[in-house]
Amino acid sequence: MNVSMWRKALQVIPRISFEEWEQLDVISKWLISTRAAVLIMTFISAAIAGILAIHDGSFNLGQWLLLTIGLIMAHATNNLLNDYTDYKRGVDEDNYYRSQYGPQCLVHGLMTTRQLLTYAAVSGIIALAAGLALILLQGGLTWILLALGAFFVMFYTWPLKYVGLGEIAVLIVWGPLMIGGGYYVITGTWEWNVILASLPYALGVTGVIFGKHIDKFDMDKERGIHTLPVLLGEKLSRYIALGMIFLQYILVVYLVISGFFTPLMLIVFFSIPVLQQIIPLFRNPKPNEKPTNYPDVWPNYFVAAAFVHNRRFGLLFLLGLILDTIAVYVMRNFL
Repeated sequence: MNVSMWRKALQVIPRISFEEWEQLDVISKWLISTRAAVLIMTFISAAIAGILAIHDGSFNLGQWLLLTIGLIMAHATNNLLNDYTDYKRGVDEDNYYRSQYGPQCLVHGLMTTRQLLTYAAVSGIIALAAGLALILLQGGLTWILLALGAFFVMFYTWPLKYVGLGEIAVLIVWGPLMIGGGYYVITGTWEWNVILASLPYALGVTGVIFGKHIDKFDMDKERGIHTLPVLLGEKLSRYIALGMIFLQYILVVYLVISGFFTPLMLIVFFSIPVLQQIIPLFRNPKPNEKPTNYPDVWPNYFVAAAFVHNRRFGLLFLLGLILDTIAVYVMRNFL
């Protein structure tokens, strides 16, 4: 076991040589190949669904654990299939963006196609087993939610990402599907206010993928991958990405004014210092070369900025939900 590598792989996507790879345990290899550092976005969505269920007095720990395991494994499966599909279509060749910021296990010869598909199959089977268990426990719409999840896992990379639907898919998955659907499989209730409450965080995740697609704008355009930034243009896409981040705060304010949240949710505004740091980045094109003293995540640029903000916003959103839930419990039972 290499616990230090587990910890590192959960924080960043580590660059690694073939010799180093050969010395790793299977968990380290799974964490690196699935880009586990970004799986925190899925965990936060599952956590939001669980806290909203607690907020409404309908939490079930067993079903939340199944939900969380299923969603994380589904995301991991998608990342593996993403790499496989792009590799087979020749997208990741010639030092393409994906293989620059971290190991693309097939391109860099760390894994064979069979090994990667085995990892994907095991991850996918765990996700499917969790979903089937939730169908048995909750029933109702759960099977539809599972089918939608499977659809996005299988078809996000192709064709959705290729025809400008990838970013929309991310917004649907990390908001209404993961949080709204997660709330449903825990509580048995479909709640439209929960769908609305899912959007502040889902917009942040969408901003991350939007930033990634801006970063590789020229490469995608050359390869005929028509992401939304390619369709909309680089400059407009930068401002749309900023607009999505601003909308996160606007929606939280609306949910407080409407009474769905207490003013404690305004704690997300402590993310503003991070927002102030990234606004200048999005107002200008990406530099042609790595800036001086830039973190070792290049060529990630807009995606890195959006990810840092979304991590801060998401954790504060979670903290706000916890405080909000405690406040509502106190008011209901002691006031």
